[in-house]
Amino acid sequence: MDIYDEIVRLRKLGQKCAVATIVQVNGSIPSYESAKMLVRDDGSMLGTIGGGCVEAEVWNAAREVIATEKPRHLTFSLGQDAAYDNGLICGGQLNIFVEPVTPQPRAYIFGGGHVSKSISKIANMAGFSMVVVDDREAFANAERFPEADATYAEPYEDVFPKLPVTSSTYLVIVTRGHRDDMRVLRWAVTTEARYIAMIGSKRKTISVVHELEKEGFSRDMFGKVFAPMGLEIGAETPEEIAISVVAEMIALRRAPESDWRALSKSIFASDKMQALLK
Repeated sequence: MDIYDEIVRLRKLGQKCAVATIVQVNGSIPSYESAKMLVRDDGSMLGTIGGGCVEAEVWNAAREVIATEKPRHLTFSLGQDAAYDNGLICGGQLNIFVEPVTPQPRAYIFGGGHVSKSISKIANMAGFSMVVVDDREAFANAERFPEADATYAEPYEDVFPKLPVTSSTYLVIVTRGHRDDMRVLRWAVTTEARYIAMIGSKRKTISVVHELEKEGFSRDMFGKVFAPMGLEIGAETPEEIAISVVAEMIALRRAPESDWRALSKSIFASDKMQALLK
């Protein structure tokens, strides 16, 4: 299997990986300059940069790169003692660049109203792939959302199984009513989406959470929900709301996983919100 073909395949599936490349060589090494090794999110590998302990250390670095989405530059000196310990007949030096490969972030917008139209346009301009879902054909179609990769005009529960959700997925809930929002949120909190946002006031959010808690959902499941959605910029119009939401999506997109999980929890599960939820 070709590494480049595999990168394309993984990106289409919404999966992350890391690619390690030997970028500089001095002396004798057990591989060659430009040799590549791909490490998938599950730890499996494709290709080789020479084997031995060097490859094992690069594998560990690649796992870190996948988690942080930040590249690393590694330098190894294969002196005679190190080469012997590694089982390698060599004594050179090599530099290896390990880079993250992330899929294009995809946003699923539930609801095809005015706010959704603006979010779809602005998020698409910001580099997000868009999919729009509404149970009304007049509100989910290619003419209304020309920038979207796909539109679904079906009952929400029928669409959920068709939507692959990964840590590169963003879910925006802006349906036409309280009960439809709850239907989508009920499913959304069970996924591994990077971002889950719901339109509406804090009072509405509290009402929805209480209803779902009665169904057996734990409070912890809502820790990654952004509600009310969007950065606080005093937005009022659909366009302004869209800007605040996409700005929030970008903030999460650029933050490492260790930061965005804490950020999402701090917004929804703040002391003030927790007091209101009691």
